[in-house]
Order: sequence, then C-alpha cells, then structure tokens
Amino acid sequence: MKVLISGGSGFIGRRLAESLASDGHDVVVLSRQLVMKDPPKDVRYVTWDARSAHGDWVGELAGAQGVVNLAGASIGSRPWTRQRMAELLSSRLSATAALVEALGQTPADRRPSVLVSASGIDYYGDRGDAAIMEDSDPGDSFLARLSQQWEAEAQKAEPLGVRVARIRTAMVFGREALAFRLLTLPFRFFIGGPLGNGRQWFTWIHIDDIVGIYRLALEDTRVSGPVNAVAPDIRRERDIAKEIGRVLHRPAVFPAPAFALRLVLGKEAQLLLHGRHAEPAKALTYGYRFRLGRLHEALEEALGRR
Repeated sequence: MKVLISGGSGFIGRRLAESLASDGHDVVVLSRQLVMKDPPKDVRYVTWDARSAHGDWVGELAGAQGVVNLAGASIGSRPWTRQRMAELLSSRLSATAALVEALGQTPADRRPSVLVSASGIDYYGDRGDAAIMEDSDPGDSFLARLSQQWEAEAQKAEPLGVRVARIRTAMVFGREALAFRLLTLPFRFFIGGPLGNGRQWFTWIHIDDIVGIYRLALEDTRVSGPVNAVAPDIRRERDIAKEIGRVLHRPAVFPAPAFALRLVLGKEAQLLLHGRHAEPAKALTYGYRFRLGRLHEALEEALGRR
C-alpha cells in the first residue's frame, strides 16, 4: 500500500518508514526539508507546509491507502516557557488540521481509508494506582489537555469516511531516543536513582513495538479510536530505576527529589513525576504480540547490552 507519514523524519517516523519500505510499501514522508541525513532506503520525501492544506504534497494523498500523523514539536527538547508550550500545542493542531483539510479535498474514491494519528499516554493525566484503559476519563494537566485537543482535531476526519486511530504513546525506549537517553544518563555516571518518591507508575514501550502498533492500526480495519501504546510489563518508577541500574551494572540509589525536579524543570517535571497504570487493552484484544514487552529484555536491547 501507499502510506504518507507526516513527521516522518523523527525517531518513530524514520523507524516506521524503514519498516514499511522494507516490506515493499510505497512510503512518502512529508517533511519541511527535502535534504535529509541518511534517509531510509526506498522512501520518498516531499516538502510540505504543516500550516496549510496547499502544495504539491496534497496530490500525494490521492490513491494512498493510509496516512500517519506524527508531526509536532519535540516535547522534551527545550524548556517549557509559555511560548514553547504554545508551540507544542499549535504545531500539532495546525499539522493535523492541514492533513484533515487535505483529506477533505481528495476525491472520495481516491481518499485514504485510515488516518493513524499520534497522541500521548499523558492524555489521562496523573492518575495514581487506578487501572487505565482506553475508555478511562481524561486528565487535566497541560499534556493531558494537549493530547485531548490533538485527538479532537484528528477525529474531524471521521465524517469524511476515514477510519481514525489515535495512538497514545508512552516513553519510547530505543538507542536513539532522546528522552530515553536522558533518563538513563545519570546511571552511566553512577548517580542514577528514583525520580521523586519513585511510586508513580511508569509507562514505556520499545521502539520495535511502537512501530508494530502503528502498523497494526494501518493494516487491521478493526482498529479505531484510542489505543494505549504501552508495554504490558507495567512497573513503578523506582523499579524502572533498579532495572536500568541492573542492566548497566550501576547503582540506583541516588533519588532526584520532586522539589528539585520542579525547581529545575518547572512544569516540564510532570514528564517524570506524573504516572498512570495504563494497560494496552486494545492492542492485546486485537491480537498484537509484543516483541519486547518485558522490561529487562527491552532495556538490554535499548542500552546495547544484547
């Protein structure tokens, strides 16, 4: 099939594009720049303006079978000033709106049948010990509200006859994932440990499995609505810290107090201190088999120990 990927030059997008192209699919990445460093083999790049449903990229939708929407400014790469928080939201809403508008401009008989749009597991906010399924109520944190508005924009494709799947993604474990590298960096310097009190539930997923879940949503017509993209091995953050230390043969006894994280990171500290016991209920119901769904094996691969 032919698949368009917006935001396909990012960590998840590149791996998804490589996976689809290796199986012979026609992959078109929508990117703000045509010149890419080490672009995946057999993947085409087309420039687009994520703020507008105009340009040559719109014509690529005709005859495509699916669209994956990963576009948006990086959540954890810069401090959350008011301006940055506005950018995090607007970059997602404008890109999603442009895609939905372009889908509406595409003749119905040539319109892609599915839109798989990114979202965040932070949709549920900070939820304590409650078990979280896809039908659980939303939270009220900044990231929860961002995810809710992002999903609402994607849902506007449904009246066009497009199946919409919203992938609520946890922290991605992978050797090139920035957030994962920052999480594990203190351990490499022998100063790693729990974040805050360490009791918050920590949701994660390996890069191989987030790619697998996006492909499931593209290829299985039963998949629609929200999907929790989290590994089934759900742990508290202190247990994650212990396991990172075990894999790296480093101590995990130096906690980072919550007040210190808030002092340094401000509102961005919610990325580390908020937790939810979110389960991959839908993925398992649809028969998805996690490749690296156990914490120890996922960390060994992501940390280059296997």
